[in-house]
Amino acid sequence: MASNPLDNKSAAWSALFSEPVSELVQRYTGSVGFDKRLWKADIAGSLAHAEMLAAQGIIPADDQRAIERGLAQIGAEIEAGTFDWKLELEDVHLNIEARLTQLVGDAGKRLHTGRSRNDQVATDVRLWLRDELDVIAELLAQLQRALIDLAARHTETILPGFTHLQVAQPVSFAHHLLAYVEMFARDAERIADVRRRTNRLPLGAAALAGTSYALDRERVARTLGMVDADGRACVCQNSIDAVSDRDFAIEFCAAASLAMIHVSRLSEELVLWMSQSFGFIELADRFCTGSSIMPQKKNPDVPELARGKTGRVAGHLMGLLMLMKGQPLAYNKDNQEDKEPLFDSVDTLEDTLRIFCEMVAGIAVKPEAMEQAARKGYATATDLADYLVRKGLPFRDAHEAVAHAVKAAIAQGKDLSELTLAELQRLHPAITDDIFGILTLQGSLAARDLVGGTAPAQVRLQIARHRARLGAG
Repeated sequence: MASNPLDNKSAAWSALFSEPVSELVQRYTGSVGFDKRLWKADIAGSLAHAEMLAAQGIIPADDQRAIERGLAQIGAEIEAGTFDWKLELEDVHLNIEARLTQLVGDAGKRLHTGRSRNDQVATDVRLWLRDELDVIAELLAQLQRALIDLAARHTETILPGFTHLQVAQPVSFAHHLLAYVEMFARDAERIADVRRRTNRLPLGAAALAGTSYALDRERVARTLGMVDADGRACVCQNSIDAVSDRDFAIEFCAAASLAMIHVSRLSEELVLWMSQSFGFIELADRFCTGSSIMPQKKNPDVPELARGKTGRVAGHLMGLLMLMKGQPLAYNKDNQEDKEPLFDSVDTLEDTLRIFCEMVAGIAVKPEAMEQAARKGYATATDLADYLVRKGLPFRDAHEAVAHAVKAAIAQGKDLSELTLAELQRLHPAITDDIFGILTLQGSLAARDLVGGTAPAQVRLQIARHRARLGAG
């Protein structure tokens, strides 16, 4: 079998150079330590490329079969952990190609016909990310279902709604949870949109100018599932853009950053709600830790760490933006730096969503503590103002009158609902004893019976809508 120039410390361009790359440069420029996770995508792309080359008569059918056998063995070796990854071969692509040539000889050398590592890596990253986007989409759906299931048990549980972290108006705890369902639903829409633009084939662009071989790029795209909703092949239409574009990675990191920000906002509330000052919920012990010195502590480490990891993902987005901002067309070695932030963003988001699906399902709610807190902040003051408006006062006058009522209630250490009818009638003589039903927390919730409102009837409709949207799962 002919010797393989990729077997030793030389590389695919070695004939031009008079000395080998130094070991320091190998370590600095090598990417195999992190891009080897692309191996499945690399093999899938190579199989599709070889099948097309044979179909176009560019390589013999016997070579295609040999390539398929060799790549199958390489896949088995990688799965078994016996594949010998070599730093001197720089990346996942040359490592696999070198081993393929060892196994099948000249057929392995013909695999690279009509392609470059530039379009090869762009294809591999897109294939890999596409599969991860599908995983993330399902995890977002699972998290929404967990929130919906919790909400369904608490449509009439009263939570103090806050603005400026001050008690504002009573809301249904379920309604509050469904706000996060809306956020994660938008995240899922963004992930689907990123997937659509990621699922386009660069292969065939070669180094930057295309190739003189009669490639059938649409065939490769269909083989790899890079098609639109109507089954049409999705192929990058400009060879220069195909190899240099990393918008899809930046878009993903932007979408991932938003998803993590939503997780972080939920995390902040879980931390607050679990504190002794609130006491609204308990997280299951398996998601918390203790203190090495204070035996009474139960720390919400998971949501706290999720808050911290949000900065990590947002930082990766900034890193990718800076990576691309000064690059001339077409491909530059800078683009090697796209993978580690992309990989880590995917890993961080997936791990966070998985743990939150389980953690949300195990939340224990304390309705009495929530309702007691809602009673502290004169949360039905707006309901009293609305009542006066219905009695004929302009809203601004009603607002002023209720402010005086709250001031009087504070002076007496009473809730608005504890003021006497005579005291309330000083605000407006048309006030009758029906006001006391309106000033209850439950009455406040029930009054907001409009689309998007916190009335339990509306919340139950929203739960049904979300369940229909998400399906059984």
